[in-house]
Amino acid sequence: MSTVKVLKIIITGEGGVGKTTLLHRYIEGKFLVNTYMTIGVEFFIKELEVDDNKILLQIWDFGGQERFRFLLKNYAKGTKGALFLFDLTRPLSLENIDNWIEICRSEDPTIPILLIGSKADLEESFSLDEDFIQNMKNNYNFFDFIKISSKTGENVDNAFKIIAEKVINSIKDYRNNLY
Repeated sequence: MSTVKVLKIIITGEGGVGKTTLLHRYIEGKFLVNTYMTIGVEFFIKELEVDDNKILLQIWDFGGQERFRFLLKNYAKGTKGALFLFDLTRPLSLENIDNWIEICRSEDPTIPILLIGSKADLEESFSLDEDFIQNMKNNYNFFDFIKISSKTGENVDNAFKIIAEKVINSIKDYRNNLY
């Protein structure tokens, strides 16, 4: 097995879409019914293995409220990949998508971003159709889209595995193009 690779991943999206709940489910394996608003940025670490590579994810949870956004470009420096969360039951959670993409890609316009629809367990309350979501994925150059549920755990681990694999592969591609 090779040395540990550290990957900085940021999680973005409006307040209330489930970023912090997703992280607690992923890191601790627990669903928290009540979470507090993230003030600015929170930081989490999780180790995983991808293609015989030991990966240490530095996961930065960006507060979704407007008043924190002026800080976030500085915290995005060094980012290797991002997750953009929106609430499948709340179309307004996409209202500031342009701002979030700008923050994610402020240092590198090629940063891979995974589009994540949260609250997949509330399927009867979905208010966005698949065509709209696929168009958005294509328009903003997200590399993939998945639905997650922090409540049931659906696709939670998978979301982080997908972004880690994408980042590792993009780093390999970059290195191969140098020679």
